[in-house]
This record gives sequence, C-alpha cells and structure tokens, in this order.
Amino acid sequence: MKSYQAIFSAALLLAASSAHAGLQIFACEPEWASLASELGGDHVDVFSATTGKQDPHHIEARPSLIAKVRRADLIVCTGAELEIGWLPVLLRTAGNDKVQFGKPGYFMATDYVELLEKPASVDRSQGDIHSAGNPHIQTSPHTIALVAKALEQRLAQLDSANAPAYQAAYDNFSQRWNAAMVRWEKQAEPIKHQSFAVSHSSWIYLATWLNIDMSVALEARPGIPPTTEHLANLITTMQQKSIHKIVYAAYQSSRAADWLADKTGAQTIELPFTVGGNENTKNLFDLFDQTITALVD
Repeated sequence: MKSYQAIFSAALLLAASSAHAGLQIFACEPEWASLASELGGDHVDVFSATTGKQDPHHIEARPSLIAKVRRADLIVCTGAELEIGWLPVLLRTAGNDKVQFGKPGYFMATDYVELLEKPASVDRSQGDIHSAGNPHIQTSPHTIALVAKALEQRLAQLDSANAPAYQAAYDNFSQRWNAAMVRWEKQAEPIKHQSFAVSHSSWIYLATWLNIDMSVALEARPGIPPTTEHLANLITTMQQKSIHKIVYAAYQSSRAADWLADKTGAQTIELPFTVGGNENTKNLFDLFDQTITALVD
C-alpha cells in the first residue's frame, strides 16, 4: 500500500512539474541565452548551444544539440548566415515543426537590426563574407536593446498566460540597460576617435557605437589566417594610423596579435566578445563592463 502511495505521489509531482515547466528555449549563442533568461525568468528554461570560448561560425551539429532542438519551443539565434554551417542541419534533423523557418518558435536576432557592412557582391575568394551583412550585432548595446523588445513580444506570443511577466521583466531590463549605456559611453570617452587593429572584422557595431576606428584587420580576408607578409605590411599601416592597441576575441588565437605587438610595441587586448568570454562575464551587463574597461585601460 505504501509503495503504491509513493508511486502515486511521484506521478503527481512529475505531472505538476511538467505542467509548470517553462518555455524550452534553445539559444545558439550565449548572448541570446543571457537575454532570454533576463526576459523569461522562471517562466523559461534556457540552453546555450555554444560558449564564449567557441567560434560560432564553426560548430558541430552534435546529437545532443539535435535532441535539444527537438524539445525546444523557441530557438533564438543570430541569423544572417552566422550559423549557416550547423543550424540548418539541426533544424532539419530534429524535425520539430514549432521552430522551423516562418513559425513563431523561430527567432533570428538580426531580423530586428539594420545590418552593417553589406557587401555589394560575394564570392569565395573574399573569405568568410556574410551576404546579408555583418552578423556580430551583440557588440553594441543599442542592437541588444532592439532585439530585447522583439524577443519579449515573441515570448508573450508563445506564452500569453505569462505575457504580463515578460512585459514587466522587459521594462525592468530596459530601465537598467539604458542607465548602463549612459555609464559605458561616459567611461569610453577617452578612446573616442582612437584607432585599433582587430584580429577579425567582427567589431563594426562596437566601433560605430563608440565612434572608434577598428577597420584595420589582421586577416587579409575574413576567416583566413593572416600570412607573415600581410602582418609585416600592417606594421607600416599601424604606424601611419597611430595604432597602439590590437584587439582579439576570447575564442580566437592571440598568435598573430602577439607577433604584431612584438614588432610594433602595441598592446594586445583580449575582449570577451560574448557572455562567458572570461570568468567575469556572466551576463550582458558584465559583457560591456568588461569590454569598455579593457579598451580604456
């Protein structure tokens, strides 16, 4: 009898847990996982497919990721071809109709932002060029704000019973975010109009926001490791533009930056690039706290 009661109680607990389970969200990148958690709170269960130490261009469509997509109510990804090498495989293999293109469970952050660096034409000889424009929108808090509003509305659409909670969470996030942007912009005043060399052309939104020049890239072609000859030519370029800092993302090798810094006396700066890029970057607020401090210091 006691055994039967125990089983019955366990079944009730399991049913209650399932009934109150939040939206299952599959985020392609840590920045969107963090944003979904900010807006969803206890009403969502968020999984990030990548970490801050991984290159989001090159991810393996592992069976564990397929299983996560199969159970998802919503996928939140960057889009603009950033995940073109692995997300289509996950969607096709998982067979989850809720998160396919055109369905409410399919959310691409770049759909809500005006993309920069749209190429006039694209061919393989140009390297890793995205035909829709530069997808690395998470490097500016202004684009994060645009995505946040759109994501709040999508959460409310999928889970209308908790729409007031999503609206309240967005209002709270937006108030804190706007205040933080004022603080970050004031902190970054000393580097305004400065020039930086970058390992990869992924910082245009950050550069536009802070009014700095990050157009000199160590890669002659995006995604293609630089040759020694190209790096040697950059020595003159850096001298002409008075560049004394070389930026690279936490997931990138510092080898080329270190070589160039040794030849020019420039300082190398590792930026987190996304949430989890270093041990102190645990959320979106930390991301920009760490980024601005590293650039200024």
